[in-house]
Amino acid sequence: MSVDTQEKQSVLEVMKDRHSVRKFEKGVEIPEDVMDEMLNATIEAPSSWNLQHWKFLVIQNQEQKEKLLPIAFNQQQIVDSSATIVILGDTEANLHAEEIYGQAVELGFMEDAVKEALVSQINGAYEREGFALSEAIKNSSLAAMQLMLAAKAKDYDTVAMGGFNPVALVEEFNIPTRYVPTMLISVGKAAVEAHGTARFPLERVVVKESF
Repeated sequence: MSVDTQEKQSVLEVMKDRHSVRKFEKGVEIPEDVMDEMLNATIEAPSSWNLQHWKFLVIQNQEQKEKLLPIAFNQQQIVDSSATIVILGDTEANLHAEEIYGQAVELGFMEDAVKEALVSQINGAYEREGFALSEAIKNSSLAAMQLMLAAKAKDYDTVAMGGFNPVALVEEFNIPTRYVPTMLISVGKAAVEAHGTARFPLERVVVKESF
């Protein structure tokens, strides 16, 4: 079996082995270099126009966890896990376009005229009502899933949470108005082994060609 095949199988195994955990070992610290490795894998996620519509608020300090706890409706994993990462979607990601495509021009990957057309197209799209919010949530969610898989690959467990007060979150942690909270992800070591959950069979969820 080739190395490439083995690596592809290991990715599928990570996906299969990842399950949500709500009981974490207390006092487990994730080394900074490991956290950075997971986050570096996270930012490899795809995004519309490569605008990278995300920001990550990493909460590891116990005092900060205690502030987050009531905002997350007292879910115990907030204070027991090693860290909770607030996934934020950037509603002004179009402002990245000039920099991103300007670099492409400098590197010779793109003509300046093409860059100008793309930037204009992006800014035009962002003028449509509701577009910026939809893009922020959609693309930051791609990064969120990538983070959970990266954590599992480094032998850490996760749980994604949509149960929190977004207004209180923004106020307590001084989140700039351009960012919208998408979800919370707690990361750490499972105190109780995660159990699998049932999934619908493919014939229940897959439609080929057309309904």
